[in-house]
Amino acid sequence: MTAQIIDGKAIAQQVRAEWKIRSDKLIAQGVTPGMAVIIVGNDPASKVYVANKVKACAELGLYSIHVEMPADTSEAALLAEVDALNKNPAIHGILVQLPLPGHLDAHKVIEAINPDKDVDGFHQMNVGALVTGETPFPSCTPYGVMVMLEKTGIQIEGKHAVVVGRSNIVGKPMALLLLHKNATVTICTSKTVDLAKHTRDADILVAAVGKPNFITGDMVKPGAVVIDVGINRNSDGKLVGDVDFASVSAVAGFLTPVPGGVGPMTITMLIANTVRAAERLSGLVKHADAE
Repeated sequence: MTAQIIDGKAIAQQVRAEWKIRSDKLIAQGVTPGMAVIIVGNDPASKVYVANKVKACAELGLYSIHVEMPADTSEAALLAEVDALNKNPAIHGILVQLPLPGHLDAHKVIEAINPDKDVDGFHQMNVGALVTGETPFPSCTPYGVMVMLEKTGIQIEGKHAVVVGRSNIVGKPMALLLLHKNATVTICTSKTVDLAKHTRDADILVAAVGKPNFITGDMVKPGAVVIDVGINRNSDGKLVGDVDFASVSAVAGFLTPVPGGVGPMTITMLIANTVRAAERLSGLVKHADAE
């Protein structure tokens, strides 16, 4: 068996085209969706992510602000910047690029964002709403995985989904979104005893543990759908996922590559959340909740 590769780039372009239609409708009514990204410090990876987000906004005709602050920025100064963006009517989505320098309280900063502009979906109000299945802003990476599964025609209802990873950004919201689609969900960590026993039971396996090539072919059920959320650098400096692509591709039915899999979907769903925020804040669209 050779896995069918899920092309995240192609699906992302399709989804962006769908959201551009919604964005264009707002623009025609005088509202241009606006997103602000705050980056503190000079982390090279963060700079690349931010540049990609700003580029995606430009391609879809969205307004964007890119705020760079020095690594020694005080918490008060950062909170003041967030407050100013909360009050800026041209900005509908605010995100603070993580990780922040160690002297800054990321939780405090995220909680300072207006929940109606929290397009990353990290504010406690939106996390709580995710538990009930009512958040307008699902966390972007899990949201992207769900859309990817839908566009690929993969059935979720009734399937056994195993999520390896319990982070607040991916693992926990991923499990909740799958649960809302009537999957039977198991959450594991890298410390789970006999992890392979659990992963081999998965019809849908999501790897989000942050360890390169952690999931190998002998840990996968033949024909399973394997979603690789990991982005790591191996000893040669090559970008690899949490899944050992060579061995898993020989067993799985579907597999996402790294790069070119989940990554493009994450930024796409950030755009989607920003457009939805603009719809909600403008009052021009009555029903602008997450699909």
